Amino acid sequence: MNRRNGAGRVLRRRALKHRVLKHRVLKYRSLLGSPFQIVLLLATLAFAGYVGVRLLVGETFLIVVWFVGAALVHDLVLVPLYTAADRGVAAALGPRRRLVNYVRVPAFLSGLLLLVWFPMITGRVRRYEPYAALSSDGSLARWLLVTAALFACSALCLVTRAVLRRRATKGRPAASH
Repeated sequence: MNRRNGAGRVLRRRALKHRVLKHRVLKYRSLLGSPFQIVLLLATLAFAGYVGVRLLVGETFLIVVWFVGAALVHDLVLVPLYTAADRGVAAALGPRRRLVNYVRVPAFLSGLLLLVWFPMITGRVRRYEPYAALSSDGSLARWLLVTAALFACSALCLVTRAVLRRRATKGRPAASH
């Protein structure tokens, strides 16, 4: 009888170790993604490195300084500003906080466009003129128009959502909504 209990105990321990190991593997797989995603990420990073080496020959130190400076400015200045702006919008909306995404999305896209096209928008394009096909004349006005269009589309989505919700609840009895 002791041998049976001992063997059963060993089998239970092995099964427990197997479950723990399987849980750890699944946990790390969910953190890292599938093997295909990892290979795709590494290929993308390799391609970006290749492009960086080929296109930016001779300016390596300036590029490293720019990346380090951008990381520091983002983490120490911009993240607190994003957070304060987001909390301010959420506080201004009060109980309708779920509507904050209708402000977040166009603001994010507008900021991304500003980041990408900053030299053109501010008119500092002398260095970039050989590479750019556009003149910087009117870039600020175009960026402002795109920003206004993004917020207008967001407002249109909000109004459409409200109308559809109102139509959906109109036919139901008062107790169900």
